Amino acid sequence: MKTIHFNFLTLLFIAISFTSCSNDDDAGTITSPVVTSRAENIPAPQQGGGGQPASGDFTKFSFSTGAVVANDSNDWDIAFRGSTIAINGGQVTGTTDEPARTGTTEAIIVDGTFASITSAPETGYTQDSTTGFSIPTGSGNGWYTYTGPPNHLILPIAGKVIVFKTSNGNYAKVEILSYYKDAPTNPDGTDSRFFTFNYTYNPNVGDRNF
Repeated sequence: MKTIHFNFLTLLFIAISFTSCSNDDDAGTITSPVVTSRAENIPAPQQGGGGQPASGDFTKFSFSTGAVVANDSNDWDIAFRGSTIAINGGQVTGTTDEPARTGTTEAIIVDGTFASITSAPETGYTQDSTTGFSIPTGSGNGWYTYTGPPNHLILPIAGKVIVFKTSNGNYAKVEILSYYKDAPTNPDGTDSRFFTFNYTYNPNVGDRNF
């Protein structure tokens, strides 16, 4: 009877230990949910432009907080001024008043609808540099086209999705919807320099899935 009792306790201990280890393994695979949201009326004020040198602070935005951050903060991913988008990675381009790059964020423009981009590319990303911004400026070069007179509209190019790898190793994608306040269906050129965009952010480091 003593031998049987000893074996039963031994088996019970092994079973409890196995269950505990299994739970620990399961806990290690728990992931945070991917966030999809819409940022509205992110201001992008600018002095100059229209053939004159552009100046003024960029508005900084963080994917992890889903909000604009303080101008003196280093915890940002992308920043807006006029139609220009800077990323927190690489080097300053030489543009007046642009923010210092303290991170390692990278970006790539991918062709496709926002819904169809279900994972971030593995390679092909670039950073801002002395030769220009990672997200190109100018009509037809990056995310927008410029219509010229009479309305001088800045319109997002359909089928262009910007994908980012942030300084912390997270991935995000952005679809710019409008450059005008409250994202009017038919903008008339007034109330410009307000970005509205869809974005998806994966808070799990290294996970490229959206």
